[in-house]
Parts: sequence; C-alpha cells; structure tokens
Amino acid sequence: MTPIHDLLDTGRGDPAVLVLHGGAGPRSVTPVVERLAPRARVLAPTHPGWSGTPRPDWCTGVDDLAVAYLDLLDDEDLEDVVVVGGSFGGWVAAEMAVRDRGRRLGALVLLDAIGPEIEGHPVRLPQPPPGAPGPDPADLAALRTYTGPGLADAKLLRRLARVRIPALLIWGEDDTVVPPAFGKAYAAAFADARFEVVPGAGHQPAVQAPGATFDLIDEFLDRLDP
Repeated sequence: MTPIHDLLDTGRGDPAVLVLHGGAGPRSVTPVVERLAPRARVLAPTHPGWSGTPRPDWCTGVDDLAVAYLDLLDDEDLEDVVVVGGSFGGWVAAEMAVRDRGRRLGALVLLDAIGPEIEGHPVRLPQPPPGAPGPDPADLAALRTYTGPGLADAKLLRRLARVRIPALLIWGEDDTVVPPAFGKAYAAAFADARFEVVPGAGHQPAVQAPGATFDLIDEFLDRLDP
C-alpha cells in the first residue's frame, strides 16, 4: 500500500514534474508548483508525517520515500520526469535517481539539498528569528525519523556517480544550513551536473530570491525540451 495520502496534481504539459518539499513542509514549495504548473503537469506530494498526514510504521527512511515516489511515477506511467527537491526533498530526489532502475527520471533540480555526508559541513537545522514560531514539532519529528540523528547518509555521495541524467543544483549564497561549499561538493559527485549560486538567498532560494532562481530553472528546462 502506498504511504502517500496527500498529493497535489495540477497543471498539464510535458515533461511531468515531481516537486518534493523539505522539512518546512509543502508550503515551502508552493512558489515552485505555481511557477511550473502553466508549463507542465506537476505532482506535489506531502511526505507522510507532515501536516498531519499518517506515516506507516514501516516508512522510516529516505529510501522508503524514494521507492514510494518511483512507484507513483510507475503507476502514472510517466517518463522523463523532472524531480525538483528542496532541502530534505532534494535528498529524496537524489535517492530516487540512484534507485531509478525503471528509468522514469529525466532530470533533477536540487535546491539547497541535504543528503550526503560531506566532511567539514555538518547539516545545521535552521533557527527561526527571535519571536517567530519554530517548525511544527510533529514535522520535525517526522524529519528526524527519516534522516536519523546525523541528517546525512555517508554512502550517498559515492553512489551519485552512477546517476547519468542532467542535474541542476541551485544554492542560496547565504545558506547557513548547508553552505555553498557543501552544494559544490554535492554537484561534483554527479556525472552531469551544473552548480549555481543565487546571491541574496538563504536555504530557500525559490522563496527568498524567486526571480533569479526561476530564471535558472526555466533555462534548464528549456534546454531539456526538444
């Protein structure tokens, strides 16, 4: 049984796009969904455990989510899918690419993604500004369930060399969760990746600097379009 209980399916066009949110929840990728829906069919699931959705007891790792979303693409019979993942969602996207034996994916867009263990750059969870509400405790608990205490996978980086689809990694210049040096090492692990830094943005460039971020994404998607 699929663990996906909340799936936004909007827009139309080809190729299809799967948008995966980070620890901040589905609202953090709303600008991405709204930008891409006029040109593509966009699938945007809520990860099990976020926003009050149930998480089955067996769904405890990034690999479980990656397999579930690959199964979703199989069920929908979608090919050449572009997966856009922010933060934790980028980790899930990378794991999908590693496991994509059915060759459902066509490209990756990772926005300040976490995932690999990179020496000298531990993942630091963002802290809300003074007086601002912090993350939902249930969402944070779900994140920890999937990632484990280290918020990283020591094996992921070396596995990325087998990923042959093109990847675009976009990084906020001022990200304090995973700095640009982390993103540069992440990009270097792929066989075919481009790394771009967005000035004036932090951990959520699509929210903090949407113009520059979407220009990069649009250009990347235009190059994929025959």
